Amino acid sequence: MASGGGYSDASQKIDYVFKVVLIGDSAVGKSQILARFSRNEFSLDSKATIGVEFQTRTLVIEHKSVKAQIWDTAGQERYRAVTSAYYRGAVGAMLVYDITKRQTFDHIPRWLEELRNHADKNIVIILIGNKSDLEDQRSVPTEDAKEFAQKEGLFFLETSALEATNVEDAFLTVLTEIFRIVNKKSLAVNEEQNGNTGALAGKKIIVPGPAQVIPEKRTCCSS
Repeated sequence: MASGGGYSDASQKIDYVFKVVLIGDSAVGKSQILARFSRNEFSLDSKATIGVEFQTRTLVIEHKSVKAQIWDTAGQERYRAVTSAYYRGAVGAMLVYDITKRQTFDHIPRWLEELRNHADKNIVIILIGNKSDLEDQRSVPTEDAKEFAQKEGLFFLETSALEATNVEDAFLTVLTEIFRIVNKKSLAVNEEQNGNTGALAGKKIIVPGPAQVIPEKRTCCSS
């Protein structure tokens, strides 16, 4: 059970910090998705992101406090030198395209390849078709995106940052799946320590690498 309670609470104890990256072409609405999730804001005159920025938001997932650290970078080619540092430590990724611009969807395989080349192999990925409020201008059929997501093993949702449609659900899908994976890793460790592996026999447990869960820095105020 996940709850979006609280956009900022400096006194809240943080159990986990998960880094999630937003990737995709320029002008697909990555920054607007981030603003809607982190601050419940939307700006019609938003400017293109220059370089990298990130926002945080703390949520409760299965009674644990999880801080989502969401990184947003420019989609323009000239800023792709940030790649290695941008992906380092990421446990989740949101692959965003604009449903009204076919080219942004056609570039998704390239973004996915880059992500898989630089991020941990167990990173949780969701494909997002943004601007679903512009249905009359759609150029990417929902079925095309669903088929691609299924083939690549990705979660998939269509969102509207303008109308706040599915933005919360998209982030919660990624964060809850990361939380589930991390907890499975803890369970496997506990079972091994207790010498009781019978309950896990025959089950494939995918666990994140050590870099995937970012230790919370407690020397600064919580966002």
